[in-house]
Amino acid sequence: MTEIHPTALVSPQARLGADVQIGPFCVIEAGVEIGDRCRLESFVTVKTGSKIGCDNKICDHAVIGGGAQHIRAPEHSGTLVVGDRNQIREFVTIHRALHAGEQTIVGNDCLLMVQAHIGHDSIIGSNVIITNNALVAGHVIIEDRAYISGAVAIHQFCRVGRNAMVGGQAHVVQDVPPYVTVDGCSSLVVGLNLVGLKRNNFDSETIRNLKKAYRILYRSNLTNGEALEKIRMEFSGTPAEHFHTFLSPSKRGFIQARSRGRQRPLHEEPVKLRVLPGEPSENVRQAG
Repeated sequence: MTEIHPTALVSPQARLGADVQIGPFCVIEAGVEIGDRCRLESFVTVKTGSKIGCDNKICDHAVIGGGAQHIRAPEHSGTLVVGDRNQIREFVTIHRALHAGEQTIVGNDCLLMVQAHIGHDSIIGSNVIITNNALVAGHVIIEDRAYISGAVAIHQFCRVGRNAMVGGQAHVVQDVPPYVTVDGCSSLVVGLNLVGLKRNNFDSETIRNLKKAYRILYRSNLTNGEALEKIRMEFSGTPAEHFHTFLSPSKRGFIQARSRGRQRPLHEEPVKLRVLPGEPSENVRQAG
């Protein structure tokens, strides 16, 4: 049985499925569709043009389907489609597409943590985790089972490949290849996402092939195009071929790997003190 709190404002033109719960002070605008067994906690706003699937949990103060943040946003914008079984936590914002006939899409079984933002026209796959305060700009594509850590900022039109892991506070301005880890401090690729691959039941042979493909991409003397073509030929029909499938059409290029040599952070660089005339040399110290 659908339950609507007395303080909630639900448009008569909204369509609610079976066993939906609408909490205190929620606002559900006209034209909204909410599937069966969804749970909306307090102060949730779902805007016109939003279609939400079944079994979603949307927490306090989330705003679903807001208008695109664009200085020339048209009067009639696109829509938002959210799949099934997603957890959308407190203060999350998801914007519908900029132009009529276009969609922002969130797949199934995603976890969007506190204050995550998904911009207009973005496409989020299934089983994606976007953690606290992460910012996903417009026209971004994030493939299935990617993990976006806290305070990550992803530039518009960038893409993140499947099973990739982006470290906290990274700034992503090019495509993130599938299966890799991006270091949060340097925003560079630092290897395969081995933990994520094992958690998602990639077998030993598949991981070995991914390692070989990774070495071709990042540790050979081939150009990017030559490396991707070699991967296509050697790993056809395997998960490793997705390096080629995903990266070949890239328009912004893809993130490069961090140097294999150890690089000191700036705060570890040695600082030499100047020797003043007549000062004993034993008083000179070195930091770092």
